[in-house]
Amino acid sequence: METIIIHPKTKEEVRALKTIFKGMNIPFEKIGTSKKTYNQEFIAKIKKGDLDKKEGRFTSYSLEQLDEICK
Repeated sequence: METIIIHPKTKEEVRALKTIFKGMNIPFEKIGTSKKTYNQEFIAKIKKGDLDKKEGRFTSYSLEQLDEICK
């Protein structure tokens, strides 16, 4: 079996394709939209970082300190 990726340009094309696939009993799945989606693990890390910052679990450095660290 092979996988075919189709790029409809309008909502009408999407509806028509879904109708055809359903009518022909061809399984399909929605894997994304035009909006970018992020990996859920990445989102969890960002949320944890926000929580850590709110609860004071972070270290702040001046530009001079960062410059020294990076040497």
